[in-house]
Amino acid sequence: MNQPSPTERLRAFIASESAGGIMLIIAAAIALFVANSALLPEYRSFLATPVHFTAGDLVAIEKPLLLWINDGLMALFFFLIGLEVKREIVTGQLRSWKQASLPVYAAIGGMVVPALVFVAINLGSPENIRGWAIPAATDIAFALGLLALLGSRVPVALKALLLAVAIIDDIGAIAIIALFYTENMNLGALALALVPAAGMLLLNRAGVARTIPYFLLGAFLWICVLKSGVHATLAGVATAMFVPIAVGEERPLERLEHALHPWVAFLILPIFAFANAGVSFVGAGLEALFAPLSLGIAAGLVVGKQVGIFGACWIAAKSGLATMPPEVTWRHVYGLSCLAGIGFTMSLFIGGLAFVDPAQVDAVKMGVLTGSLISATIGMTVLANARPATAPLRKAMTDA
Repeated sequence: MNQPSPTERLRAFIASESAGGIMLIIAAAIALFVANSALLPEYRSFLATPVHFTAGDLVAIEKPLLLWINDGLMALFFFLIGLEVKREIVTGQLRSWKQASLPVYAAIGGMVVPALVFVAINLGSPENIRGWAIPAATDIAFALGLLALLGSRVPVALKALLLAVAIIDDIGAIAIIALFYTENMNLGALALALVPAAGMLLLNRAGVARTIPYFLLGAFLWICVLKSGVHATLAGVATAMFVPIAVGEERPLERLEHALHPWVAFLILPIFAFANAGVSFVGAGLEALFAPLSLGIAAGLVVGKQVGIFGACWIAAKSGLATMPPEVTWRHVYGLSCLAGIGFTMSLFIGGLAFVDPAQVDAVKMGVLTGSLISATIGMTVLANARPATAPLRKAMTDA
């Protein structure tokens, strides 16, 4: 059987992510409707429902439903991210510096500048500084979902660039979570996590292509990491690194990636959106939006992403450090910079790690939703009438 070409795999991936972005929009809208209706008490009570998991005398885990979603289901989301990152680095767009240079510069600018914008606005509110990483994230599903609505008016090269930027952004977000949002570490549980990790390494070296053993050891790793104090979703990323890309004619990583995409796009992420996007605006005026925490997040997503990504791309291209993709104009890059300001999933996720005070959590949601909505509106407006670059225009952009 013929293997799909890299271009065919990219198109299929974008189609899946785009449809998932539309599902995210629907789930977030339902959450907002419920949170601003008479159903709000039931909504909060449902998410606070205690859920127990026990396995004999060895494992006992008790968490509210919301944390099972954020720590458990999202581990599968991070597992999928890990698979995508490994594939892109080994065989995809990030396998060479020539291909990866522009997305790398764009992603770095798109993380650093939003964080600086947030810190600048919250210098007088030290209790909020812990949220500096919230506007640094990009929601790939939402952004690609909106790009899909523009159809052929957007060149595939721009979608590929956004995909690469978002994947590198995800790598940065994973590193941030591991380094800055891990507290009260249990070294014993962390040491125990080396056992399933070693097991998966042996499976990889032995060329085991079946995915079930990796899942079982990954589940064991998730429990150990959860008990260690390191955020449990990182177990998903670690597990993905051990899944082999190829064993003979078999492609375990791609098989897993394709199998998981529909579940993540159409179930896990919409559930996460429904559980985390429900913020009540009852009694909230403009002063709530212009409070330092929510304003810092919104400004980071809207202004920081535009300045960071567009500025980094412009400097890299003009200095010769990177080249522009074919058919992509500066208007396309600016529109991409705006759409990258849709933080949603990852921003809400990091916000949940940064704060536990309900008032701060609500401010995070307000800032993320506002910033993402403004970014989406500007990005779609900019790209709606954009046209691919012609050959002379591409040459002029390169020579300028």
